[in-house]
Amino acid sequence: MRKTALEFVSRGELALRDLGDPPRLGPSELLLETVYTGVTNGTERHAFLTEHRFGGGQFPSRHGYQHVSKVVAAGSEVSHFGIGDWVFCGRYVGHNGWNVVNENALLLKLPANMDHRYCALFGVAGVALRSVRRTGVGPGANVWVAGQGPIGLFTAQAAMAAGARVTVTDRVEKRLDIARKCGAHVVLNAADEDTERLLKEGGPYYYIYDCCSAKDLLFDVHSNRMLARGGTIAMTAVRDTVGYPWSLLHGTEARITTSCHFDADDLQVLLFLYQQGLMKIEPMVSHFVSIDEAPRIYDMLAHQRNDLLGVIFDWTGNT
Repeated sequence: MRKTALEFVSRGELALRDLGDPPRLGPSELLLETVYTGVTNGTERHAFLTEHRFGGGQFPSRHGYQHVSKVVAAGSEVSHFGIGDWVFCGRYVGHNGWNVVNENALLLKLPANMDHRYCALFGVAGVALRSVRRTGVGPGANVWVAGQGPIGLFTAQAAMAAGARVTVTDRVEKRLDIARKCGAHVVLNAADEDTERLLKEGGPYYYIYDCCSAKDLLFDVHSNRMLARGGTIAMTAVRDTVGYPWSLLHGTEARITTSCHFDADDLQVLLFLYQQGLMKIEPMVSHFVSIDEAPRIYDMLAHQRNDLLGVIFDWTGNT
């Protein structure tokens, strides 16, 4: 079991810290040995570079909430988990070689007979799924997802799993290629001159998901009449502030909402959809690397973010 943690020690600077030995377990606690962790590209980048005032610019700090682990010890009163169980842990504790958690924490027991690597991105997928569930997408709904980074790719898939017709946009062609592989119905490059016209022809959209935080997105939605009456704009990408024209909502009975995390029920639904092939993770994994390569990955996150999509760290040394 590795006794290492990733820590942001100053703006744009990463260090590997010694966690030391785990403490003695309480009666309802579990000791989890980390096998894989997933990078939360947007959240961690914002904290790493102090963007959008995220994290308050305080250092040192630890960020991330995607651990795939094995239970290696359990307290005397633990009843739902056993030694050797595979679990996904969604607590916001950063990347650690081990974690001690209460058995009622945000844990999902994973089947033993599956490839557990890709579950390391269940956190980002869970945020996307919760957003789609909260907004109430149903069969036949017309949906536009703006941005096809990890959160946008998962949002599009969650909406399709609910039966929606999904249009996606992005400026990075390799992201759009992955969106096609994941089944998006209409895939448009936001940099193309015909895209605005094609978006208008495909609208209006009852659900619009902002997964890109483009500054003028809501103004463009309004000026091009892309939001259906009574529709919903879901703000998923992190922003410092949100601005929109008053008449976007006034008189339309539309709404703006946001979702930033997930709960245990979302994780159970996600596991089912993933097992049914309705949520695909493998096509969007750009990097599967040893935790020892973390400094290189975070340098890329800071300076070459378009080269990263799904990033999974292996803590076993078996990559």
